[in-house]
Amino acid sequence: MSFFKNYNGTPDLRLARLERLIWTLIYAGVLALIVGAFMNRSAAGSGSEVMVIGGVLAVVGVVLIVVRSRLREDH
Repeated sequence: MSFFKNYNGTPDLRLARLERLIWTLIYAGVLALIVGAFMNRSAAGSGSEVMVIGGVLAVVGVVLIVVRSRLREDH
């Protein structure tokens, strides 16, 4: 028995695109938060704007996870 379950994704193309968008938003948001934190340390001054944008992207990704969990696959 393996530790991780084998997940081959969904055969529904619409849901697969949504899953790809979700994780892209979350990872891009977290990356923007990190970059904004480093920019905030320097004298750039625009780090807080980048952190806000990153936070919004990550929150949208999490909200889309909730939306995706409520969608059903139609076979």
